[in-house]
Amino acid sequence: MSQIKKVSVFLCLLLAMFSIQAQILAPVEWSATAVKSAENEYEVSITASVEEPWHIYSQYLDNNEGPIATEFNFEAEGIELIGKTQEPKGITAFDKTFEMEITYHEGKVHFTQKIKTLSNFKNPLKITTFSMVCNDEACLPPEEKEVFVNLSETGTTLAVSANANITDKDVLLSNKLTLDIKSSNGFEISKTASKSLWNLFFLGFIGGFIALLTPCVFPMIPLTVSFFSHSAGSSRAGVFKALLYGFFIVITYILVSVPFHLLDSVNPDLLNNVSTNTWLNITFFVIFIAFAISFFGYFEITLPSKWSNAMDSKATSLGGGFGVFFMALTLVLVSFSCTGPILGSLLGGSLTNDGGAIQLTYGLAGFGLALALPFAFFALFPNLLKKLPKSGGWMTTVKVVLGFVEIAFALKFLSNADLVEHWGLLKREVFVGLWIVIALGLATYLFGLFRFPHDAPNQKISNTRKVLGAIVVVFTGYLVPGLFQTEEANLKLLSGFPPPMVYSIYPKQSEAFKLHSFTSFEEGLQEAKKTNKPILIDFTGWACVNCRKMEEQVWSIPKIKEIIDNKVVLISLYVDDRKELPIEEQFVFKYPNTKNTKKIKTIGNKWATFQTINFKNNSQPYYVLMDTDFNLLQKPIGNTPNPEEYYNWLQSALHKFKK
Repeated sequence: MSQIKKVSVFLCLLLAMFSIQAQILAPVEWSATAVKSAENEYEVSITASVEEPWHIYSQYLDNNEGPIATEFNFEAEGIELIGKTQEPKGITAFDKTFEMEITYHEGKVHFTQKIKTLSNFKNPLKITTFSMVCNDEACLPPEEKEVFVNLSETGTTLAVSANANITDKDVLLSNKLTLDIKSSNGFEISKTASKSLWNLFFLGFIGGFIALLTPCVFPMIPLTVSFFSHSAGSSRAGVFKALLYGFFIVITYILVSVPFHLLDSVNPDLLNNVSTNTWLNITFFVIFIAFAISFFGYFEITLPSKWSNAMDSKATSLGGGFGVFFMALTLVLVSFSCTGPILGSLLGGSLTNDGGAIQLTYGLAGFGLALALPFAFFALFPNLLKKLPKSGGWMTTVKVVLGFVEIAFALKFLSNADLVEHWGLLKREVFVGLWIVIALGLATYLFGLFRFPHDAPNQKISNTRKVLGAIVVVFTGYLVPGLFQTEEANLKLLSGFPPPMVYSIYPKQSEAFKLHSFTSFEEGLQEAKKTNKPILIDFTGWACVNCRKMEEQVWSIPKIKEIIDNKVVLISLYVDDRKELPIEEQFVFKYPNTKNTKKIKTIGNKWATFQTINFKNNSQPYYVLMDTDFNLLQKPIGNTPNPEEYYNWLQSALHKFKK
């Protein structure tokens, strides 16, 4: 496959990811049976049940540049394989995705393998399948599945369990986790959630605009635009290439999110598990501190020069659109030392927010667009290049300001780890106090009271720096009430960044903001039956920013708090809680109507699976109102920052419950 075709396929797969993002895809189920064919010999049949319009590929593909071939591995003590695994003829046709002729299978596919058992043979036989599933528009990542079969001495055919260790206890607890939801009209993403995606796009755009002002990117604008304007045979051709250049910059940043879509579509809980992982958050904390030190001028973070040189040589040797694509890729790599920390903030923020991969895509699209617009704009109006400000010391100031911001963001990741593990290191007031110290450090720098290594000696402090310093001082003053037990301690403008009000060094304040809620669905259900109240399920997380915003800005409204306190039974289920369940409550969850399983070991495992299975959603916050017979009283909603909208949602459900 040519390089151009590979890029085209990659872009097509990217577009396909958007169409399958909201679904939980498991288009192939594996099973197996065994029949005795001779003395100590068995014929094992492995069956793939492939949903339409998906297909899997043959074991024997000629071209290594195409899809992943299906593979089987047979494991048991005391066995010998007789010959190769046989498969049906399949369909050999031109594959649009890979642009080549390939053999694939669809529907029910039966593979067979002859096996001889030795004297030391022990059941069961473990069969590991490895296959790639595709349709005409997209492919899912290759995935391993395990099935087990007992080889019968009497020649009877035995069905297979998807997990040899599934017990009656596992089946019982799996059934208890699955509810019979009634009155469901579907669980589409709410309008409010859609709006939040565009908010992230805007935040990404702001991040890209800030990156434009850094020394790695800003000087590139006149140089690159001038190159495009004069390198082509006509100015029109130069302008077209410059516009194409901007387009490829956007595409390059969007491509960064593709792996996260692949992960999210295969395991909808995976991104949540990754984003709330203690060590990952600590790693982000260390990386952001390193970024900050780099911005302060003590060292430079750069990608290996051979990467950018290789991309640059590709751009030079390849003409046309493909060469322009490699020029855009070169810009992304060369500017990494400045854009990397900002991009890292966006990536880390998206993964610790609700929505995961799709939010990251929107944010990166905004970031790439902000970087690309100047190149396209000045290519159209080259005379305006003369009005751009000169590169100079002001860019150093921008980098230092970003360094202080990086330290503030780093504390958020450390706080996530602290909340999930319940260490008690960064209580709310400690967090706010550290932000005050950071803000004061930034203000004193802006007023010129100290310098960093890359600042020019005797640098004149501009009026812009003084105004910005004054704004930082005002912001510091806004933070101060957060240290004390005052009415202004809520700091609503920052909701979601500091730890919640209940995570306080003041015991009284913790109690004042604590809502009475159950953290077990079973216990909350019993209370609702006892008091004849509807159930409000709050799918939340310790590291969920929007969950804290909802609690502090919406739930704190008196008329809403009165409903939550007195008219419903609140059940708050933390999907990122790493605390292990008691041994007797740990089990292997068996997905209904499939062979797929999942180990339920922690509280977070249990409630994340509970949400995904029953409500086809894996974002937080997510609110469900229903009665004790599991009749939905309202369509479940996600983040709803408008208090009036959330109040009306509650009232409508209560009215239906009374009827």
